[in-house]
Amino acid sequence: MYKVVSVVPKKRIERFGVIPPSEFEIKYLNSPYSTEELIKACEGADFLFESSVDPVPREAIESFSSIKLIQAEGVGYDKIDIEAAREKNIYVCNNRNVNCESVAEHTLGLILAALRRIPYADKEIKDGNFVDCQLEYRTKGYKELGSRHIGIVGLGAIGKETVKRLLAFNCKISYYDAYRLTKEEEKQLNINYLSFEEICSQCHIISFHVPVLPSTINMVNKDSIANMKKDAIIINTARGEIVNQEDLARALMEDRLGGAALDTLTPEPPDKDHPLLNLPPKAASKLIITPHIGGTTDEAFERMQKWAWENMLKVTRGERPNNIVNGL
Repeated sequence: MYKVVSVVPKKRIERFGVIPPSEFEIKYLNSPYSTEELIKACEGADFLFESSVDPVPREAIESFSSIKLIQAEGVGYDKIDIEAAREKNIYVCNNRNVNCESVAEHTLGLILAALRRIPYADKEIKDGNFVDCQLEYRTKGYKELGSRHIGIVGLGAIGKETVKRLLAFNCKISYYDAYRLTKEEEKQLNINYLSFEEICSQCHIISFHVPVLPSTINMVNKDSIANMKKDAIIINTARGEIVNQEDLARALMEDRLGGAALDTLTPEPPDKDHPLLNLPPKAASKLIITPHIGGTTDEAFERMQKWAWENMLKVTRGERPNNIVNGL
């Protein structure tokens, strides 16, 4: 028998009908947990099944005596000290690309909702302002998605899936990524490369799909916002740390942006005094927030669990697991 410590809740594992391998004995650790609780739970365990949002700090990893693999449930692994795991020869793996289609769909939904201000219209009608809201839409004017220049920041799997969906609307699409595609690849996707500064200055809608790195933290800040069009819309389905929350709040209050739609905040869950949750009504009407659910479709969760169990089985067979992120 192999022992697995799972921070992924038992109810979530059972819900999707993916049955863990019979040779695995699973011990569940409820979140949030202390470092001491994590260390104790992992005594004698072979695998740690992480939820992607709970911490696995160096102190805990250095105490592990039998853990062979730390498997993140989803794509994110920034809460795991991957360098400490590398030093201990413990694999750290994620489920790269497992929810790229789910997040791309959610991104498209946020783009359309923000461009057409759907949540705002819904609220106005429910508040009894049908006629005034209808008149505002007719007199102010709203744009079709096909007329907008879309900027994709980060052209990994999710960025590419988002591009595929946007092409159906005949949008002009540009991208920025630390690694530029070949001319042939750009032609196949019908996109063109711009610098980040050019994306900010030229695009009407800017969608972020980058990981949390020193170079991407606060990528959206007062300076980059100042370079954007006054009617620009910011979309973030990546990580909350990409956007400086205070700077975005100020820009919305100063009517410096057309709007924003965010699936992620920092911290999560947000504090009651979070700047984006305490906007005056006019600024708040231009902001859409969802609770980090872009990748949480049933289909994505089913794939996550299948891939995670298979990765653990690979290790039991002496094979290298898939999607190693810590250089082993």
